[in-house]
Amino acid sequence: MDGPRFILANTKLLPVPLVTEIVLHLAEKSLPIWRRTEEELGQINVPPPYWAFAWAGGQALARYLIDNASLVAGCRVLDLGSGSGLTAIAARLAGAAGVLAADIDALALDAVRLNAAANGVDVATTGDDLLAGPPEAAGGPFGVVLVGDLFYERGLAERVLAFIEAARAGGGDILVGDPRRSYFPRERFRPLAEYSVPVTRELEDAEIKRTAVWRLA
Repeated sequence: MDGPRFILANTKLLPVPLVTEIVLHLAEKSLPIWRRTEEELGQINVPPPYWAFAWAGGQALARYLIDNASLVAGCRVLDLGSGSGLTAIAARLAGAAGVLAADIDALALDAVRLNAAANGVDVATTGDDLLAGPPEAAGGPFGVVLVGDLFYERGLAERVLAFIEAARAGGGDILVGDPRRSYFPRERFRPLAEYSVPVTRELEDAEIKRTAVWRLA
């Protein structure tokens, strides 16, 4: 599959609603691009094209990074489950010395590279499952680890929490954008800011999603 070609053919380059400084290749509807992904890959029940949308947690976290650039300026940053690359791009625009965007979806990594180029920044990528090992195995330590909207499944949430707790123990600052998804462990985090994020009703069953940025305690 020619990932970049597929992305360019099925998305539009649009400003992110809460972070208009950033443009992304985004799908306007979820079902058509999901079906086209299955057709292109010749498979059914493929993972949803998370990379094709600006999710609430990622938007909030990106907005916070742009407005509080000192948090990442000069740091090595890891963006877990990068998806579209929104928060990775925001970190680079905020002055991060380098950003590694990690996602196990190959199409997502193609999207990250296209989106980074569209915003005039460079972002390194990896398709390795970083959650399978300690942060050191991912090339750490990282000064900051970013997590946008990854607490939507129990098993994934548990793996993410274990990884970021290890990264925090190693001295990293952990920043999370999350609208209190079902498996978000609220008791482990301290809120830093809250936003009313414009989202797609088709995805969120709402047009505005109250979303917070959190720091791992």
